[in-house]
Amino acid sequence: MHDNPQALASNTFALPGHRLITLEGRDAIAFAQAQFMNDLALLESRQWQWSGWLTPKGRVIALFALLRMSDEAVWLVLPDADPHAIAVALQRFVFRSKVGILVRDDLKASGAFTPPAQARGNAIGGDVQAGIELDMGSEDSPRTLRLGTDAPPARPEAIARWQACDLEHGLPRLLASQVEHWTPQQLSLDRLRAFSVKKGCYPGQEIVARTHFLGQAKRGLALLEADAPMDPGMEVSAGAVALGKIVASGHDGARSVALAVLPLERDASSFLVGTVPARERALLDGLAR
Repeated sequence: MHDNPQALASNTFALPGHRLITLEGRDAIAFAQAQFMNDLALLESRQWQWSGWLTPKGRVIALFALLRMSDEAVWLVLPDADPHAIAVALQRFVFRSKVGILVRDDLKASGAFTPPAQARGNAIGGDVQAGIELDMGSEDSPRTLRLGTDAPPARPEAIARWQACDLEHGLPRLLASQVEHWTPQQLSLDRLRAFSVKKGCYPGQEIVARTHFLGQAKRGLALLEADAPMDPGMEVSAGAVALGKIVASGHDGARSVALAVLPLERDASSFLVGTVPARERALLDGLAR
């Protein structure tokens, strides 16, 4: 772990696309367990997991880091989705539950390409006053995500590198155009341990479980690299055969990377994304929580 908080702070940069929703109250855990696709029973207080919210047809509305802060508080760190729209949509399902849903604009997300000072794996570090830390890295690619009241400068090149790192580890960054299109299996979210096929009912659970237990998952994520931009929604082909579409894309300097949903059984290792030649690269491990 990093033993110099001052050095960590000096390397931080704003992640303005990452926003925070809090669910607090006596029924916060039960509400989150009934709505989201991962199993909160696997978490102790001050631990986190990848999770998401699905449509009844099992399509991903949003992906996020879910933090179990206490027995009456759940935090959602959303890297892409509109937090106000998600909060309003969740509110429709509160009914008589004792849970308050709030977008926390007072807490800002920042990142650093250094190991966290206190957090490790799925253990949450820090506190609200000093800043909450999450270990968002792997052994070969250390990263810290911090939630705090301070706002470090935005560095576009660092933000782009952060997103490219997410994609290389198989974490899709979903633009609005890709919302409600893909199942957790199509996005290979089992690699991140981001959904449960065993816990009780949640929106889309029947589709997710049936796909899993009947072995019907035929498509999953592939990491592609190219020397030109690849945009979400672009068609991926091998020769004259259309194979799938780009789900998320980014860049690290001049190098473009993208995640595509493609058949699990395929022979090609080189593709065309539109007219752009692309090469498949192995997805990196280490981001599962």
